[in-house]
This record gives sequence, structure tokens and C-alpha cells, in this order.
Amino acid sequence: MATLTRRLSIFGRVQGVGFRWSLHAEAKALGLRGWVRNRRDGSVEALLCGTPEAVEALTAWAYHGPPSARVERVLCVDEPGPDDTLSGFMQRPTF
Repeated sequence: MATLTRRLSIFGRVQGVGFRWSLHAEAKALGLRGWVRNRRDGSVEALLCGTPEAVEALTAWAYHGPPSARVERVLCVDEPGPDDTLSGFMQRPTF
């Protein structure tokens, strides 16, 4: 089965609006591995690993996020190879 690893950086009003929690729930529902965290610059960063379809679905979701978020832009970078050190999906501390 093909695996895609993608890093997202999401900018806008994405902290204090449940974005990280909602992304975590969406990722788990899609069966993705990886993590999400707030950044000190006010953005949210996520590393997604899973089927290309699931990664694409969560990437599309990230462009709008939960109802109270106001996403201005999303930067996507596909990373080489699957990250085999990831198990499950977790929320990490702010970085």
C-alpha cells in the first residue's frame, strides 16, 4: 500500500479556535499517523502519514478547518518516504 508523508503549515486565525483539536480528530478518523502542534508564531504545524487519499482529504480540510477558524494560507511539503517512527496521531506541545 502506498504511503504519503506531508508537512502542513497553516496560517491565519488558527490558535484558540479548536483547530489543533479538530485536526487531531479528523486525522484519527482518517486513520492517519503523525502529529499536530501550535507554533509560537501563531500558526499550526502538522505531519501527516498515511494513504495518499487520506492525506489529501485532511489537506483539503486544513484549508478551512473548524467553523471558528479563519485560514489565510496553507503550505504543503511532501516528504520523502514514510516515517516509520510514527504510531497513531498525537498533539504535541507548542514549538
